[in-house]
Amino acid sequence: MSKSAGKIVITIASKLLFHHKNMENSTSSTASLQHPLQSAHEGEHEHHSVFYTARLSLKRHASGGNVLIAVTVLALIIANIPGLNQHYFNFWEQKIALQVGQFNLFSHSGHAMSMLDFINDALMAIFFFTIGLEIKREILVGELSSFKQALLPIIAAIGGMVFPVVIYFMFAHGTSYSGGAAIPMATDIAFSLGVLSMLGKRVPLSLKIFLTTLAVVDDIGGIIVIALFYSTHIEGMLLIVAFLLLGVLLLGSVMRIQNNWFYLGIGAVVWFLFLNSGIHPTIAGVLVAFCIPAKPVFAPKKYIKTIRAQMRKFNAEDDEKLNRRSILSKDQMNWLKQIESASDKVISPLQELEDSLHSTVNYIILPLFAFANAGIYLLDTPASSIFEGISIAIICALVLGKLLGIFVFSWLTVKFKLAPMPEGTNWKMMFAIAMLGGIGFTVSLFIANLSFGGGSPEQLELLSHAKLGIVIGSLLAGFLGWLLLHRTLPTDAHNPEEQEE
Repeated sequence: MSKSAGKIVITIASKLLFHHKNMENSTSSTASLQHPLQSAHEGEHEHHSVFYTARLSLKRHASGGNVLIAVTVLALIIANIPGLNQHYFNFWEQKIALQVGQFNLFSHSGHAMSMLDFINDALMAIFFFTIGLEIKREILVGELSSFKQALLPIIAAIGGMVFPVVIYFMFAHGTSYSGGAAIPMATDIAFSLGVLSMLGKRVPLSLKIFLTTLAVVDDIGGIIVIALFYSTHIEGMLLIVAFLLLGVLLLGSVMRIQNNWFYLGIGAVVWFLFLNSGIHPTIAGVLVAFCIPAKPVFAPKKYIKTIRAQMRKFNAEDDEKLNRRSILSKDQMNWLKQIESASDKVISPLQELEDSLHSTVNYIILPLFAFANAGIYLLDTPASSIFEGISIAIICALVLGKLLGIFVFSWLTVKFKLAPMPEGTNWKMMFAIAMLGGIGFTVSLFIANLSFGGGSPEQLELLSHAKLGIVIGSLLAGFLGWLLLHRTLPTDAHNPEEQEE
C-alpha cells in the first residue's frame, strides 16, 4: 500500500473509532446514533472532498513543474560550460544493461541501449503509463466522464493541436524538417501548472481544471501521433505475443486480480516486445495502463463495516492495556491485519499505482528526462538561427498556434452554446490560459527526439535547433501567459476553499 493510501486508512480508522466511542457513550437522542454519512452536511462534505482531491492533484503537478523549470535551466548552464559540457554529453552515450547470460532487457534489436535511450524509451514508458492511468481515471470519474463538462476543453485541445501543425507547415513545407509537424502539438501539464502556481489562490479552480483537462486531451493526441507515425519496421510475431499478453492483463482485470506485480511484471514483458517489434515502447505503457482494474474488491460500505467490526474489538479491550507501549497480542495483530487487508481491497490498483508513481515520475523521471534532453550547446550557435529554420517554425507554432487554436475554438464552442465557460472566468482569462497552453516542453522534446534522432549530422543539427525552438517557445508562452494572467486575475484569493488549508 502507498504512503498516501496508508494515511487515508489511518485517518478513516481514527475517525471511525472516535465515532464509535461517541455512539457508545451517547444515549440522549436518536439523532446521536445517526450514521455519519447520513448527516445534514453530507452534500457539503462530499463537495469539499471532490474539490480537495482536484486541488491536491493540481498542486502535485504544479510543484513538479517548478522542479522541471529549475532542471532545464541547470541543463542549459552545464551544456555551455567548457570542459564540463564534454562530460555531460558523453555521459548520455554510456551503454546500460540488465543482463542474464546473453539476454539484455535494455536492448533494441540486439544493441544495448545508451543512457539517453534508456531514459527516452524505458523511463518515459513509465511516464506514459501514468498518463494512461490518468486518462482512464478521467474517463471513468473525472472531467472526461461528463460529456458536457469535457466538451469545452476537448474542442479547445483539438484547436490547440490543429493550429500549431498548420503554422508549422507554413514554415516547413518542402524543407528537410517538415517531418516535425507534431512537435508543437502538446501542452506540458506540469510546466503550465507550475506557472499557474506562481499566481497562488488568485487563479479560479475551474481554470486550472480546464487547463489540466486540455493537457490530458493533448496527451491523447500525442499518443495517437506516436503510435501512427513513429513506428518503424513491424515485427508481426513479437506484436502478436504482446497483444496476447495484453489480453491476459485484461482477463486479470475481469477476474479482479488486485496484485500490482501481476500487471507490472507482464507489463514489463509487453514493453520489451513493443521495443523490439517496431512500435514505440511508450505506447506499451499506455496500453498496459488501460488494462489496470479501476474497481476495488470491496465497496466502501463493506470496508467501513469490516473496519468497524475490528475497531469494536479494540474498544472492548481494557484502556490500560491500550495505553501501554508493549508488543501487540496475537488477537490484536490479527485485528490490524484484517484492517490492512480490507484497506488494500477498497483501493483499486489504478488509484494505488497512480498515487504511488506520481512522486517518482514528477520528481525523478521527468526532471531526468529534461536534464538529459534540454542541454543545448549554444556557444557556437549564431543568434540569428533562432529566427530561421525549424527554430522559428516551432516558436511560432507554440506561441501563436496554441494561442489561436485554444482561444478561437473555445470562443466558437461557447458562442454556439455547445458548452458553458468555466465558472468564475472571463474571456481575458481564457485568452491568457490559451497563451499558457503554448508550453510544450516534455512531450514536444520527446517527439523531437523521435523526429530527428536518426544519428546523421544533419538530423542531429535539426534536433538541436528543434530543442532550442521548444525551450524558447515554451519559456516565451509561459512568461506571456503569466504576465497576462497577472494583469487579468483578481487581486484577492479566488478560491475561498483553499484558504482553509
